[in-house]
Amino acid sequence: MLRPNDRVVIRAGAETGRSWGRMGAVFDAESDPASEPDALFELEPAAADTLSFADLARRPLDALVAPDWAEPLAPVEAQLREALAFVAGEVAAGHGVLPSPANLLRAFRQPLAGVRVLVVGQDPYPTPGHAVGLSFAVDGATRPIPRSLANIYKELQADLGFPPRVHGDLSHWADQGVLLLNRVLSVRAGAAGSHRNKGWEAVTAAAIRAVAGRSSVSGAGHAPLVAILWGKDAESVRPLLGSAAVIASAHPSPLSASRGFFGSRPFSRANALLLEQGNGTVDWELPPLP
Repeated sequence: MLRPNDRVVIRAGAETGRSWGRMGAVFDAESDPASEPDALFELEPAAADTLSFADLARRPLDALVAPDWAEPLAPVEAQLREALAFVAGEVAAGHGVLPSPANLLRAFRQPLAGVRVLVVGQDPYPTPGHAVGLSFAVDGATRPIPRSLANIYKELQADLGFPPRVHGDLSHWADQGVLLLNRVLSVRAGAAGSHRNKGWEAVTAAAIRAVAGRSSVSGAGHAPLVAILWGKDAESVRPLLGSAAVIASAHPSPLSASRGFFGSRPFSRANALLLEQGNGTVDWELPPLP
């Protein structure tokens, strides 16, 4: 159900398997084409800047997430409502909350059926203007990008030869079925980890189980999936993943990247595992500009 002033927009995912325009001779690499992604679900209020966390708390579940996410999240709808009410209360008390209401549940806009790679983060960046609802990503205009993301780009270059980008827009990955999911979906501005144990963990645990528990198209076995787990917090979800392929390493934070993240080659390894599962590859090369 939708409120009268809402509209649902179904957008085709970005074309995959393309080569971005080259800038000089800095890079020249090709990627395997990925399968065409499913359409993306997006709930857009008539006036996006007026959307509030309280508005989200009043909306039915099937108006908050892509259609095929509603059923697996239904068992934890109470915890989702609890988390949304808490966030609305934070704002009412005068605290800044990140990301914006329009981006809070952004990870669940991409269809569950299209997820091929799961990248688990911790909680959103606490710096105002950074968090966009996808783990490790930031708004395309944010400069400089967070240091963890800069380290991800360094490893991407070492792994596949793609140069680091100046922007942090990872929507090209999401459009190909890479689910960039934080364990906790909100944070008080300036206070990392401040929204833990407010209901989000139950919601994202249900989401991870749903991703790992999907059946293949033939009905024999599970749907293809590669989970990328960076850091101890992310590795704590391993029991939720069943038999899914897992790539685990240290977190890309400057505090730990040199202790196992650098040199872990997660991008090429993920593509190799996807090919083994008969599910194409991800074009990890981001556009030069968002």
